[in-house]
Amino acid sequence: MDISRLKEKIKKFPTRPGIYFFKNASGEVIYIGKARSLRDRVKSYFLPNPDFKVQNILSETADVDYLLVSSEKEASFIENNYIQFYQPKFNLRLKDDKSFPFLKLTVNEPYPGLYLSRRVEDDGARYFGPFSPADDARRLISLITRSFHLRTCENTVFRNRKRPCLEYDLKLCSAPCCQFISEEDYQQEVARALMLLEGRKTELLEQLHFKMDRAAEALQFEEAAHWRDVIKALENLQETQRVISTRKENLDIVGYAQQAQLTSLFFFHMREGRIRSSSGRLLERSQDSDLSQLLVSTLLEFYAVREVPNNILLPFSLNPEEKAKLCDYLKIRNTRNRLFYPTSKKKQWLLELASQNARLMLEKMEDQSPLAELRQVLKLKKRPQRIEGIDISNTAGQEAVGSLVVFLNGYPDKSEYRKYKIKTVRGPDDFASIREVLFRRLRRLLEEKKPLPDLIFVDGGKGQLSTAREVLEELGLPDLDLCSLAKKEETLYSLAHPDGLKLDPTSPALKLIQQVRDEAHRFAITFHRQRRQKKTFSSELDSLIGLGPVRKKKRLETFGHLENIKKVSVEELARVVGKKTALAIKKHFDSSGRTE
Repeated sequence: MDISRLKEKIKKFPTRPGIYFFKNASGEVIYIGKARSLRDRVKSYFLPNPDFKVQNILSETADVDYLLVSSEKEASFIENNYIQFYQPKFNLRLKDDKSFPFLKLTVNEPYPGLYLSRRVEDDGARYFGPFSPADDARRLISLITRSFHLRTCENTVFRNRKRPCLEYDLKLCSAPCCQFISEEDYQQEVARALMLLEGRKTELLEQLHFKMDRAAEALQFEEAAHWRDVIKALENLQETQRVISTRKENLDIVGYAQQAQLTSLFFFHMREGRIRSSSGRLLERSQDSDLSQLLVSTLLEFYAVREVPNNILLPFSLNPEEKAKLCDYLKIRNTRNRLFYPTSKKKQWLLELASQNARLMLEKMEDQSPLAELRQVLKLKKRPQRIEGIDISNTAGQEAVGSLVVFLNGYPDKSEYRKYKIKTVRGPDDFASIREVLFRRLRRLLEEKKPLPDLIFVDGGKGQLSTAREVLEELGLPDLDLCSLAKKEETLYSLAHPDGLKLDPTSPALKLIQQVRDEAHRFAITFHRQRRQKKTFSSELDSLIGLGPVRKKKRLETFGHLENIKKVSVEELARVVGKKTALAIKKHFDSSGRTE
């Protein structure tokens, strides 16, 4: 962990509310927190601190990041949702499915009741919230019962009551259980409560001012005073949060920002009415390129490998042709999908929040030195957002395999990793193996019309780079950027540096390439060992007479490893493969274990 680099990065954090992420070297989120001021809160972790938990977090931290929200209260809700989604290692609280409370109004009943609920269910009732802390929800229930006299009793009590309860005497309920109020009048009070819960305060206040004035004109001063107090309480009521929908929507909010030739798209992923995760894309566009086409092509690529939600909130209206093209593709994946531009204030606010984070992505990219430096030193055509690394592993040419790892925006994307069994090469020939893996990878991308990488990395030196270049020319892709890294001297080779380039050992660009190489090597050697172990096991079993495919599979499932089979008794083996075969197996292993 480079503490000085992280401290410099934190100095540029905004002093606004948000949530922050501590990430390890693999890009995995290990801790999530919320803050009223992101800069001050995250900076406090790097002060001298005896807290054992903080020390453990920092010992694994390689990067810090953040997400902007509009208030500290909304930061609490999003923090809760993100912790449940990412399950970070060092977050001990909020990992379960407990949630903040909601208000439930049973509008599907003749005399609706008002309750506190921890879950939103599809039961015909209306839900509002969530609330943090829970006392806010209780205070709002108290305000509604004092103002509109709605019942809060359970249905079993409501149906069986013969006389009004204490709530009626305290003027907190209109006693619909005893028919002290008509259903029509009660529903009018429910309608006013809904105005409050839906945030239609201006409309509600107009109605209440009218009722207060009318009561005063009729000399009903006690009633006028009641409505005056209700009006004061409503005027002091704060706005509720907007980052959770009680409609259980599956919605992606797409924010957009542009700076010079760089465009950023930021996605909030709302599932079951909660913003649970987010992601981003950085794009380079020429000045004469069409913005609608760029958005559509990016969304087509984005949703090719991701779940398509029911609704997608777009940052601007698309032209009819582009919208039809996008709709046709998305409806194949999800027939309920709908694209729209927001008209409601809440949706417009969510879009603005996503756009703010899109603008921040552009600001952060200026400070993300590994990719920026890599583009500069290798003289690449564009920022290498997508890097694909290739490595080969074999033992004297046996069980040769290839690995392909993918780094997006400087971080590994393990869902995109691929393994290759070498099919056309005999003997230990890394050059031919690299040729096969790279050819198969690029040919498939071309056939499936998927995006090509911005930079291809091959483990090795000048020879490996030359082999990779031949593949690109053969496939008609001579403009695709390439690089390689020789292990001993850590010399970087590319088309711009055919004789090699040595970077400072502390260079962020070098560290990124080393990480790509090490990850490709780890992935390749792990796959190779699995293949070699499987072959060793199978070859010994294949050499036994009387042990066909069915029996061999049965033994594998029963005993697992070869060493376990060697250790078991004849009687145990006989239960699985029969006595005759069991004796033959034990004789085989006993003879192979003796030395002459």
